[in-house]
Amino acid sequence: ARTKNWFLMSSPYLNYSLVVLYLIIVWKGQQLMESRRPLQLKNLMMFYNFAMVLLNGYMFIEFVAVTAFNPKFSLGCQAVDYSNDDKAVRLAAVCWWFYFSKLVEFADTFIFMLRKKNNQISFLHVYHHATMPMLWWVGVRWVAGGASYFSATVNCFIHILMYSYYFLSALGPWIQPFLWWKRYLTSPIGVTEVLDTTIDPRTNTHSLLPLLQFILVMIHAVAGLFQDCAFPRPFVFALVSYLISHIILFSNFYFHTYTKPKKVKGQIKEDGEESNGVNGDRRNSGRYNLRERPLTSPKRD
Repeated sequence: ARTKNWFLMSSPYLNYSLVVLYLIIVWKGQQLMESRRPLQLKNLMMFYNFAMVLLNGYMFIEFVAVTAFNPKFSLGCQAVDYSNDDKAVRLAAVCWWFYFSKLVEFADTFIFMLRKKNNQISFLHVYHHATMPMLWWVGVRWVAGGASYFSATVNCFIHILMYSYYFLSALGPWIQPFLWWKRYLTSPIGVTEVLDTTIDPRTNTHSLLPLLQFILVMIHAVAGLFQDCAFPRPFVFALVSYLISHIILFSNFYFHTYTKPKKVKGQIKEDGEESNGVNGDRRNSGRYNLRERPLTSPKRD
């Protein structure tokens, strides 16, 4: 009753329509960008990343303030307080902001698309961004509070670190040597990649924190099933199932990115063609390659 009249909460149809619109834009947008040059969006990305740091920082502070600093709140097992108590409403409100941030994060994919970074728009990436608003609409509508706080709090903390890294790295190469924690942050489901395109987040990071996030939330959710905390069990089972799907997809991504052997790019086959099917003579591509050296002169021979 507390949240039913809040923005986007009165009916699931608008929320699901936004998700469907997101999927259509991702599908058609990549096709429209095929014949166009990638856009340079450095200023937009810096603004977006900084804004997301502020938003996630605000949500993290609010979650901690109304849970960890509330002596009546059990961090391990807490039922939803459906009353109009100030702290209960405050917790429900920050849950709504967390849901709304998942709609804002559609911009991650749109930026990839406009910059023609289609390799970042994986099934796991789209699956995550499309399902989070659906999951959290249900959460805000019926279980805005209680044990729901944990997954959102952990996710906000991870995103503070991620968006902070991406914003700082965009300031220039002078600061990047100090960003040693990059290797633990980059996620295939997460935020817009570093602006320095010489760094490939798929091969230079280990994505440990995102996977740790899934495991921590899973432990917290399962632990709640063995305690009498009166949190609706069907929602716990739904969350656990959702986390399992992420762990499976993430593990598959991790295997194919870091474990599965890869062919060396540009490896020349015996028939004179590269392993990717492009003719081995780079000059036929129509691009000038600065790494190419002129043929040895007859005089030197």
